[in-house]
Amino acid sequence: MATVKKIVVCGGNGFLGSRICKAAVARGWDVTSISRSGAPTWSSVTSSPSPPSWAHKVTWERADILSPRTYSPLLKNADFVVHSMGILLEADYKGVISGRESPISGLSRAFSATKHGSQNPLKRKQDEDLKPQEKDGQLTYEIMNRDTAITLAQESNRENVGAFAFISAAGGAPVLPARYIKTKREAESTIASEFPRMRSIFVRPGFLYDSSRAFTVPMAAMTAGGALFNKATGGIFGGFMGAAGIKPLKADVVADAVVEALSEEGIKGPVETAEIESLAQKAWRNGML
Repeated sequence: MATVKKIVVCGGNGFLGSRICKAAVARGWDVTSISRSGAPTWSSVTSSPSPPSWAHKVTWERADILSPRTYSPLLKNADFVVHSMGILLEADYKGVISGRESPISGLSRAFSATKHGSQNPLKRKQDEDLKPQEKDGQLTYEIMNRDTAITLAQESNRENVGAFAFISAAGGAPVLPARYIKTKREAESTIASEFPRMRSIFVRPGFLYDSSRAFTVPMAAMTAGGALFNKATGGIFGGFMGAAGIKPLKADVVADAVVEALSEEGIKGPVETAEIESLAQKAWRNGML
């Protein structure tokens, strides 16, 4: 009898993370979600305020991604670990949008070329927390998109986890600071080079949508139009458009692809849109057998 695989999803109560948990449950895996709040607020990730039936098969744990000692015991005996968390907008950027901060000061800080992350996570002592280095303690792209991923990979490698999946991104966007995608790529590069024993997978979706989040559907339609324009113009505007020029994907498609990629020993490194769709199709076919 085959041994049941164990997967730990950091950020498992989020829009994509919860769907990764769902896809893993469908495989019959032992699924643990790690987040600050434990189980999701279901109305924020699905169309219902009540937990779906599969949710009862997930162990919803609370931990702080900045404090490895709170989650490292949960990684023991895990076959797979997923980092499915990060930030799209930093605090100063959100402040401008909400009107709490002046556009000039907020945007100048948001689009600054550099910001501090934590202390170097690779030189962090075992059980030492990640400490924000910005003077106001802001959780920057450098911390959330890069340093937490590197630290989780470091802890996973220490526990001899077989495969690590990092939910990266296809690209940035004209409305986002360049540091958004830069920190994602820095995380990928560091994880691949520092932990070669562990099979690392970097899933790079574009915009994610689902009917349970009504506002994502028209946004996906606009992004799809951008992807068609990018293709029609031979991709010459791709660097400027970033993810806005990449085909949007349904969140469940990406979740299925993540689980399929983890289950296949030959999958490693960056996984772009076409391969995400291919892996999701394979997962669907396997599920029908």
